[in-house]
Amino acid sequence: MAKVYADQGNLKKAADIYRYILDREPKRQDIRKSLSEIEIKLYKKKKIKDLVPLFGRWVDLIFKYNKLQRLKKLQAGFKEK
Repeated sequence: MAKVYADQGNLKKAADIYRYILDREPKRQDIRKSLSEIEIKLYKKKKIKDLVPLFGRWVDLIFKYNKLQRLKKLQAGFKEK
């Protein structure tokens, strides 16, 4: 069932099932390996989700910076007159 969940992209449920199996059968290296792979995928997924808001903020700052530069050019043009 854990493999089905993992294949469907439901990594959290898959990891929970693998942990449940490992609690009962701690010597199962195949389950330990599968859990490790799922946890790596979960970590990468979380890492990407953390970057999305930062990327949005970065784009916003670029727009604000460009707007500020245009305002400075306009201000410089008015000072010359």
